[in-house]
Amino acid sequence: MTDKDQWRHREILQGIARRVMLERGLWPDFPPEAEAELGRMNGPAAEAGSAVRDLRELLWCSIDNDDSRDLDQLTVAAEMPHGGAKILVAVADVDALVKPATAIDAHARHNTTSVYTAAAIFSMLPEKLSCDLTSLNHDSDRLALVIELRLSAEGSLEGSDIYRALVRNRAKLAYNRVAAWLEGKERMPEAIGMAPGLEENLRWQDRLAQQLKERRRQQGALDFQTIETSPVFVEDRLTDLEAETRNRAKDIIEDFMIAANGVSARFLGSRNLPALRRVVRKPKFWDRIVELAREHGFTLPLEPDSKALEEFLVSQKAADPLRFPDLSLSVIKLLGPGEYVVEFPGGSTTGHFGLAVKDYAHSTAPNRRFPDLITQRLLKAALAGSPAPYGNDELTMLAAHCTEQEDVVKKVERQVEKSAAAILLESRIGERFDAIVTGASQKGTWVRLWQPPIEGKLVTGYEGLGVGRRVRVELIRTDVERGYIDFKRAN
Repeated sequence: MTDKDQWRHREILQGIARRVMLERGLWPDFPPEAEAELGRMNGPAAEAGSAVRDLRELLWCSIDNDDSRDLDQLTVAAEMPHGGAKILVAVADVDALVKPATAIDAHARHNTTSVYTAAAIFSMLPEKLSCDLTSLNHDSDRLALVIELRLSAEGSLEGSDIYRALVRNRAKLAYNRVAAWLEGKERMPEAIGMAPGLEENLRWQDRLAQQLKERRRQQGALDFQTIETSPVFVEDRLTDLEAETRNRAKDIIEDFMIAANGVSARFLGSRNLPALRRVVRKPKFWDRIVELAREHGFTLPLEPDSKALEEFLVSQKAADPLRFPDLSLSVIKLLGPGEYVVEFPGGSTTGHFGLAVKDYAHSTAPNRRFPDLITQRLLKAALAGSPAPYGNDELTMLAAHCTEQEDVVKKVERQVEKSAAAILLESRIGERFDAIVTGASQKGTWVRLWQPPIEGKLVTGYEGLGVGRRVRVELIRTDVERGYIDFKRAN
């Protein structure tokens, strides 16, 4: 890379992302027909009538990443008699503007999800929709599907409902600042103070989320910790890859969405409509997970047991927090990927092993995921008493297609992430780093640097090294286009 290229990192990574998307059959651009449809949309959907409740006065807020503009959901808590609580999740009514058999829908149906790469987001829907007309933007009236959960004082689900509503976002909030405030590390974000009553409501949401998480943990939900990074740009120059961490604000959204997705799945079943379920089957490689636990001095039962696996993970996180992210990743790989399957009326599905939930349908991110838009259309059909908008064979085909495309998108995102890491290290050939072995097999030995948290291949000096071993390495080669980073063992 030339000196001039040092200031074109974003452009270079965008070019790599487009190339890899096209190579893997994804569409990075919208066709002229979709652009023409978009041009005919002059504003957000504004349906009215008795079927749409007016809930704009509630203390709705969004919590997302700092730079998120495609806001899919809002949350609010409300008091119930006898110490109980009501959680409301408003999901953007994308179907109100994006109709089946249109060019915009065809593009979304093909890619099935937004592609989040290190230098650019390739949205599933045009930005005019996902970031404006169908986004639950601050201080804007928007149509939504509201998923209502009624909890007892102990946190058990006593009832639920789904209905259409008009909502208004009172505060656009970011995960890290909300978490720092909840944890007492920073002052309350100004946006919270601008909406009287929101401070108390968010603290209540925090308590309810922790209550939901604890109940799922008791049922065997698995608590993983992996290392994910986000790029840091100064203008168009990549300067760092920051490790992202979980926090209490993310927990609010995660736990509310898991609960809401369960309500969506059961709602469709109660109306005798098919549901597109998200499942993680009981692991085929449980014997290898048992062996992995045995290597750490822990005995797991011979049959898959999520509660026992969670006990193992909790014990290892406490005993060796440094290596826990790599152990988490190993277990995740052995559990196997999630997939979409159709549950027809009267049938049953496997459930989600990792979340310890039986009923789970992706429904809370229709601006970003096509399965959620499918589910939204099914839910609206159920509310209207109409037949399913998709035939059984079409739904089955779509479930397989969404599963396949999700895997393709992940490969694209990983490829661009590797290229970004190669850019960050290409000027540091010959430097030495402290690292940990993250993989050792016939395919090769892999190490992750402590700082920056970048993974590469150990091409020499790997003999006798096992996963979890600390090692000193020297950077010997990078290839930005292919995302290769090679090390040799130092001393």
